[in-house]
Amino acid sequence: MAEIDLELLPDAVLVVDRERRLSAWNGVAEALLGPFDGRSGPIGELLDLRDPAGSPTFRHDWPRQPAEWTFRPPLVAGTGAAPVVLAVSARLLGDEGDPDGAVIVGRPVGDAEGMAVVAAVSHELRSPLTSIKGYTSLLLSRWERLDDDQKRDMLEAVHHDAQRVTRLVTELLDISRLETGALVLRRGLVDLEQLCSSVIDRLAFTYPLLDCAIDFDDPFPSVWADADKVEQVLTNLIENAAKYADPTGLRIVGRVEADHVSVEVEDRGDGIRSEDLPRVFTKFFRGDDGSPSGTGLGLWISRGLAEAHGGTLDVASRPGEGSGFVLSLPLDVAESTGPPCGA
Repeated sequence: MAEIDLELLPDAVLVVDRERRLSAWNGVAEALLGPFDGRSGPIGELLDLRDPAGSPTFRHDWPRQPAEWTFRPPLVAGTGAAPVVLAVSARLLGDEGDPDGAVIVGRPVGDAEGMAVVAAVSHELRSPLTSIKGYTSLLLSRWERLDDDQKRDMLEAVHHDAQRVTRLVTELLDISRLETGALVLRRGLVDLEQLCSSVIDRLAFTYPLLDCAIDFDDPFPSVWADADKVEQVLTNLIENAAKYADPTGLRIVGRVEADHVSVEVEDRGDGIRSEDLPRVFTKFFRGDDGSPSGTGLGLWISRGLAEAHGGTLDVASRPGEGSGFVLSLPLDVAESTGPPCGA
């Protein structure tokens, strides 16, 4: 098993040794069952593993089963939160009579898409968390030998990666809330032009070449919306334009219509292929053109957040010239007083 990168596997994977103790696992397993660091004992005591007859297994000996099987009923594992129900298969390693260990693979029952979401977000979390760990370790071990500029650069990198982790966790929560109808908007008056400026300033740290002009109608009314959620949508649109198209020559155009306002993020990239346009806002969509990878969830979430506000999110593309993503938000909402909330 040492030759296999468990993180490349889409399912939860646990590896146990000759003593039936956990020796390796992947990020999907931790996302479903909680962290395993510091947890010891036979795997059958860590998790409620049961055989097809419902009897506990992997606790005191190896299951008297064929080398490969599926637990029925599915495994029920709890980590202090809601139980996770998994369909489990396992394979003994080496001689059945005296195994060298076993590999246990599990996936949520009837929730292949949910498993894919966990796997995608787990993969994206690995990079910023590795960076945070590396920089903080360096700061702790070499603090006296680093000058102030080096310390500031490292702390800014840690801050940026921590923001990335926060965004990914927020995306994961938003997926659940959007699908269950549990999303709650905390509305206030939002200054969209100011919000766009704030997003651009923040993204400039990641994309030093970012060049984005803002063109809003004057006057441009504030909208009654959730500032954090609208900022999340705008961040996703502007970052996608900088990452997948060209960070230079971007334009953000704000227009006032009879019953709504629109904010369009225009880029000067290659555009989106016509056959891909219908799939842009679907889960896990990533253009097959060698562009940087991601979770493929950002645009799906962004459209859901726009629709939760009673608005829309659409795209138009000009092959060879670029694309434009248009966020529209209604004006016919309850009046409110007080200062605009935004950046």
